[in-house]
Amino acid sequence: MDFFETVKSRHSIRAYRQEPIPAGTLDQILEAANLAPSAGNLQAFEIYVVTKAALRQQLADAAGGQGFLSGAAAILIFAAHPERSAVRYGRRGSRLYAVQDATIACAYATLAATAAGLGATWVGAFQEQAVRDVLDLPEEMVPVALLPMGFPAEEAVVRPRRQLSDLVHTIG
Repeated sequence: MDFFETVKSRHSIRAYRQEPIPAGTLDQILEAANLAPSAGNLQAFEIYVVTKAALRQQLADAAGGQGFLSGAAAILIFAAHPERSAVRYGRRGSRLYAVQDATIACAYATLAATAAGLGATWVGAFQEQAVRDVLDLPEEMVPVALLPMGFPAEEAVVRPRRQLSDLVHTIG
């Protein structure tokens, strides 16, 4: 799929067929996330892959009962690794750059999933400590985004976007 077609085709999908994601496809998605730019190329994030049904249900509970998470074939959890960025960038690295690194990697994974014919949706509403507990993450790791994905079992709802004239401001 052409890049711009991929971007236009990406929509939030919250219903998935009960079909596993082929290992090669998941590997391609993870490789795309790994290729995302990061501050100082430090890649101050980790990706946790959850496919077990019981853990997906626990993540759904940690996300305020967003049940669609449990129906995904896999959930990728993107966690910032603040200490990794702080080594070079201090407080700004630990508080901002590590989060940016994790979020751009999640965006790349979302587009890669779309290009592979999968549906996904970014989930940011969850209890951070509850996700940490489900995954047994060290305290220094900061869960930033959950990315449930699978083969779509629903048609995408195309929502209106802001006009560029309302969004873009040219200065100078």
